[in-house]
Amino acid sequence: MINCTFENGRKSLLRHVTVGAIVVNDRNQVLLVKRAPNIHNGGKYTIPGGFLDRDETTGEGTLRELFEEAGIKGKIKFLFRVNDTKRIKEDRQNVDFIYVVETLSEELKHDDEISEVKWFDQNSLPPDEEFAFDHRDSILKYFSYLKEPIKLPIIG
Repeated sequence: MINCTFENGRKSLLRHVTVGAIVVNDRNQVLLVKRAPNIHNGGKYTIPGGFLDRDETTGEGTLRELFEEAGIKGKIKFLFRVNDTKRIKEDRQNVDFIYVVETLSEELKHDDEISEVKWFDQNSLPPDEEFAFDHRDSILKYFSYLKEPIKLPIIG
């Protein structure tokens, strides 16, 4: 959380904004990254994503994080989910914007925050205990959405 002092002198703790990309290829596989062992939730899988930078939109941040963490250039298709502050497996209470992203390139490479970039079939996803955060839930909701569309974005 961020310590903040407002103009009236009131102090508050603010939440961070994070972004993530659900990327599914033409073989219906989802892209996952494995977090480097030296960072928070190291050694666990997640969708590409991270903290929103100053002066960027959530969509811009999603595409930046996707390129930094997986080497993929993408195009936003739509906002899929907004995860509010009461999230499972999340101790920092970040507000998370998850977009579905179409790939424009597929040369997989990663930065030093990531140890592995890999495509997974829906039936071969790592188990929940190998995931950081609540992103496995969002992936499963996305695969359900493909079978039976619902009103988007999902909130919560």
